[in-house]
Amino acid sequence: MPSFTPTMSTDLVAPRERVRYWSDWIDRVFCGLQSDVYGETDFDGHMATEQAGDVVLTRLEADRHRVLKNDRQVRGSDVGYLKIVAPYRGTAGVEQWGRQAWVTPGEWCIYDTTDSYRVANPVRVEHLIVMVPKAPLVERGLPLEKLMAQRLGSQGGISRLALQAMRGAWQELPSIAPSAARGVGETIMHLVQLSLLELAGRDSAPTQREALRESIKQLVARRLGDARLSVDAIAVELNCSRRQLYNAFGDEPDGVAGFVLAQRLEACRRDFEDRHQDAISITEIALRRGFNHPAHFSRAFKARFGVTPSEWRQRAVLGARA
Repeated sequence: MPSFTPTMSTDLVAPRERVRYWSDWIDRVFCGLQSDVYGETDFDGHMATEQAGDVVLTRLEADRHRVLKNDRQVRGSDVGYLKIVAPYRGTAGVEQWGRQAWVTPGEWCIYDTTDSYRVANPVRVEHLIVMVPKAPLVERGLPLEKLMAQRLGSQGGISRLALQAMRGAWQELPSIAPSAARGVGETIMHLVQLSLLELAGRDSAPTQREALRESIKQLVARRLGDARLSVDAIAVELNCSRRQLYNAFGDEPDGVAGFVLAQRLEACRRDFEDRHQDAISITEIALRRGFNHPAHFSRAFKARFGVTPSEWRQRAVLGARA
């Protein structure tokens, strides 16, 4: 059984139908992608997909198989994505533009779906597959042809942060609201951009600070309701020093702690304006957003917005009735 809840599983069909069922599903989900199973007649495979704005994340667990997109299939596809394969278990060999890269757990590889490619999975695998829009990367002037089919993540740096962000997003997306999920997708796209910039040898130090900043933002979004989330907790989870955190937020007058506070207050403000939450008390909303002390929350809210939480909520109610 897979380690996740699949939305597609070969368990749903008879054994003799599983190879065809898998191939048809791959074709539909990945826009004309061809799949084969090394000539095997028995096959076991499972997939589940989540959406983070324009970013699509797929968890896959399957017996050995290969996928191929040839020139004819490329011409029939009008959606421009870059695709990332990041193994949890097993290995993947990506071939494109005359290069081949083999990646194992802790690494990832990116390739262009608007050109032909092959991906080999010679043993049973469990992968995270992430599809990001190609256009924003083209706009940055990145030399994509030189950056595809290369190993990333094994040497640490920004590409390791990107991998952590992708894996963290997969875990948390089922419990994240669509508006927040879109922000998570934008963070992933930005970290992928920074990873490729680093691979291309551009602006290493500023790029690393920017990547850390994006990772902090994503972590705060995921754990906003956790009252234990502090500067020290962020440093431990991201495996960096307090000084690195402060440098990443050097242009913020209130630093990392101020950013966390501001995000919590903004989340409370949105909750007060949400008519579906009228029955939830102000104190409960504050606790749910990571505030342990109602009095401190009220003072901080008034300092930021100029009115008390109850006054803000009352104005929102009156505005909705007007």
